[in-house]
Amino acid sequence: MAIPFFKKKEPSAPSQAPSVLPVHVGIIMDGNGRWAKKRGLPRKAGHREGAQTFRKITRYCSEIGIKYLTVYAFSTENWKRPEDEVGALMGLFKSYLEEALSDFKDDDIVVRFIGDKSGFSPELRALMEENEQSSKDRDGMVLNIAMNYGSRDEIVRAVRNICADVKSGRVEQSAIDEALVSDYLYTAGQPDPDLIIRPSGEYRISNFLLWQSAYTEFVIMNKLWPDFQKADLDEALRIYAQRNRRYGGV
Repeated sequence: MAIPFFKKKEPSAPSQAPSVLPVHVGIIMDGNGRWAKKRGLPRKAGHREGAQTFRKITRYCSEIGIKYLTVYAFSTENWKRPEDEVGALMGLFKSYLEEALSDFKDDDIVVRFIGDKSGFSPELRALMEENEQSSKDRDGMVLNIAMNYGSRDEIVRAVRNICADVKSGRVEQSAIDEALVSDYLYTAGQPDPDLIIRPSGEYRISNFLLWQSAYTEFVIMNKLWPDFQKADLDEALRIYAQRNRRYGGV
């Protein structure tokens, strides 16, 4: 999984995306470490390259008309990685957050961080807040960056908050339904993802948007995230456009 942010805007090639687009796309940015290993490089080199891919693909999603993009950048389980790798990731993330305040200001993208921010340093939390505040009045694509995110943790958090609100009288127990649970998730107010793309060829959901992806279409692509191109996104979108979404019906 990659650590984001933006630097310079690249000139865009004409879009080859289909005319029927998903409203909300999720991407599990996977394969940075394997990309680096194949080249005899340290894992942090893969994360740096993955960040470049993140910039390119995020801007492309915005340009072609995707309304919501959720990227899986750092999971609750990623803290188990070697200390030097986690430290390098945090340093990379900090530098991109600082750069984004100036380099990202001309992009009409709303930035939101989903996940447990309390796990990060006060400095990183302040930078997250500053990026969210500086972009909140934009009216373009909503970019959710999942940091210290785990879907089971998200659901447990939602259940605890619902229980607290029932106990206090703010919520009636009889009012608990699927819509109410969704309102307590990090993605409250947003449509569920229509499409989730997983590069790297792995056939796992990896604790990503479990509740939200009940009827999501999945596309697995046998390409490591740093090698992922706009043409690969176009291909995933074409596959999605050919799917017949029945939502349990006929």
